[in-house]
Amino acid sequence: MSARDSRELSVSVVIPAYNEATRIGKVVREALAFADEVIVVDDGSIDDTASVAKGAGAQVVRQANAGYIAAVKRGFRQARGDVVVTMDADGEHRAEDIPRLVSPIVQGRADLVLGRRQRIARPSERFLNWLTRLRVPQVHDTGTGFRALRRELASRLQLHGRCICGISVLEPVTLGARVAEVPIELAQVQKPRRIAWFHIPQVWYVLIWLIAYGKKKKART
Repeated sequence: MSARDSRELSVSVVIPAYNEATRIGKVVREALAFADEVIVVDDGSIDDTASVAKGAGAQVVRQANAGYIAAVKRGFRQARGDVVVTMDADGEHRAEDIPRLVSPIVQGRADLVLGRRQRIARPSERFLNWLTRLRVPQVHDTGTGFRALRRELASRLQLHGRCICGISVLEPVTLGARVAEVPIELAQVQKPRRIAWFHIPQVWYVLIWLIAYGKKKKART
């Protein structure tokens, strides 16, 4: 499965973007080779991100700067494909991995597929993954920005939190979703690495979902 005509389900790629004018064009063009539509959600950029993305062939949705989760949810509402794939705008994710990411969904084995990175640099993110695995032990990378999910699942997600770590798995699983992982390799890109202070309050959001999932599992028994 490597081209558009070899899939059984249509695919929408959602790319949240903020000030990525120098890189978004290439990302869009490469994603279009493996998708039926590419949607760039411009999260209040002050550069030419929107115009470059549109020129490369993307549908562009613009919003005031509201952050990554708001941009993802806006893209979910806009998507029309059977499967929605999220990618980062900086070129770190390889478009040629989209078919492998979508494959478990096409085969009926999963509703959510995570692109598992080989290495997770931040200790705080590794801790959030560890917390999540207390309830969903088969997952290892809950903070990946490269994931595929069924559109009907995407439309139900609230994603309350400061980032997607943990909640991007716990909420879908609580809704009954089957989760799989596919190993990915990241392209090397130059970008600043900041301290993720938002991981501190994110622990609270993950704990809320851990409790919710535990209650639902207990109710089933």
